[in-house]
Amino acid sequence: LQLVESGGASVQPGETLRLSCVPSGFPFGNKFVSWVRQAPGKGLELVSGIHPPGGMQYYADSTVGRFTISIDNAKSTVYLQIPDLKSEDTALYYCAVSRRLPLYCDGGICRGEIQRSSFDFWGRGTQVTVSS
Repeated sequence: LQLVESGGASVQPGETLRLSCVPSGFPFGNKFVSWVRQAPGKGLELVSGIHPPGGMQYYADSTVGRFTISIDNAKSTVYLQIPDLKSEDTALYYCAVSRRLPLYCDGGICRGEIQRSSFDFWGRGTQVTVSS
């Protein structure tokens, strides 16, 4: 059983990346699929997530309005589009699944500190580095 992330790269500020998350050995099913990032020397931060059955999306305060999460159900792939990349987006981006929302979310905006134990399964991450 694996979650496989891809799409990370070293880019310049202002560029766009699209990250992908694909499950191997199990379906997303009724799980919540989240993107979580960890910048150098910092803790875990929820970026965004989606609930495949209904397509409900959720974002962190810091990412709403710029990041876009989506799913291709036919390919069983969750995408995270990050336009206008900034140096503060530099981080290891993980895909993770959980049986419930990993944080309290209101109107699709989630707040609070992520706990690793909030998720049932993690990928190994894909590195995004933004520098000029």
